[in-house]
Amino acid sequence: MKGLPHVLGLWKRKPPPVGTTPADVVHTENKLRLLRYRRSTPATFETPVLLVPSLINRHYVLDLLPQKSFAAWLVQRGFDVYCIDWGTPGDEDKFLTFDEICDGYLGRAIRSAARSAGAQKVHLLGYCMGGILTTIHAAVRPSHVASLTTLAAPVRFDGAGLLGSWTRSPTFDVRSLVNAYGNVPWTLLQSSFHMLRPTLTLSKMVHLLDRAWDDESLDGFLAIEAWGNDNVSIPGAFYQRYIEDLYQRDLLARGEFTLSGRPARLDAIRCPTLAVTFEHDTIVPWKDAKELVDRVSSTDKEWLHLQGGHVGAVVSKSASQKLWPKLAAFWEERDGAVKEAPAKKGRAGKAPRTPAPNTTLQSGR
Repeated sequence: MKGLPHVLGLWKRKPPPVGTTPADVVHTENKLRLLRYRRSTPATFETPVLLVPSLINRHYVLDLLPQKSFAAWLVQRGFDVYCIDWGTPGDEDKFLTFDEICDGYLGRAIRSAARSAGAQKVHLLGYCMGGILTTIHAAVRPSHVASLTTLAAPVRFDGAGLLGSWTRSPTFDVRSLVNAYGNVPWTLLQSSFHMLRPTLTLSKMVHLLDRAWDDESLDGFLAIEAWGNDNVSIPGAFYQRYIEDLYQRDLLARGEFTLSGRPARLDAIRCPTLAVTFEHDTIVPWKDAKELVDRVSSTDKEWLHLQGGHVGAVVSKSASQKLWPKLAAFWEERDGAVKEAPAKKGRAGKAPRTPAPNTTLQSGR
């Protein structure tokens, strides 16, 4: 799939550089690589930041362009920054389970990042599916988690927008899909996202023509399109449980999900927690992502709600002025001093609710 730039003849233009911030591989496992972005000076802050992207998309969305790289911006801010590159699964990976990825791969990456930085814990940032993984991991394995930040990551799925409706349809047979393909093809996954907004390609074409004279805008557009058409297939066994236990049964919100046989309860999360949601997110409805701050037991929790969509709100110029500074400030204020609330009794999902927002930032502190 060549995407909109090819349709418009922009394939003749030299593609902008993506994912170019210098980094070293400090840990590998199967296809996974743990990247540590290079610093020319010692980090200012004690606790490193670990960026965890979705398995569906390439990691460089967080390092998109030299002037639009969240990873590079954090390095300049003084953080020791790590990022997981999940790699591309081969046919032999179709039996990788949810537990092996969320508990095993992610857990070892967390410990490797902390050890490499000479720290005990890491600030976890999970984007989209990466946020689901980090949330579940933090609920079961909190030892090396200094704080949890999620970007557009749902924790309840009984709504989940159109994606939720489609996965709960009687005609969607996830087991037959996995049995037929092994790894779920990225083309199938991408098609489902395109169907969420069937007129998006036409809309982008119109806006692109309006900005074709602006080289900076054009490079930004082409970089996002390159990333958007560089997707990854998902191990079949992982995908099957992801759909059945989360989207179809909503076990995480019901307090019945398990990781490696251990309960993964949201009210077991007691580290500082920040949930970021976006008003116009068609992939993850903001209410399903905001639920995290309603469910965790931490008394140090915040909800940041911004305008924008699932991708644009994270990588745009506006993000560098609004979202990125908020994230950095959250980690800076908690550097080297992690406080945990005592465990609360009661049914899962019954933590005190935060008030409805009347500003963009809500604090539970």
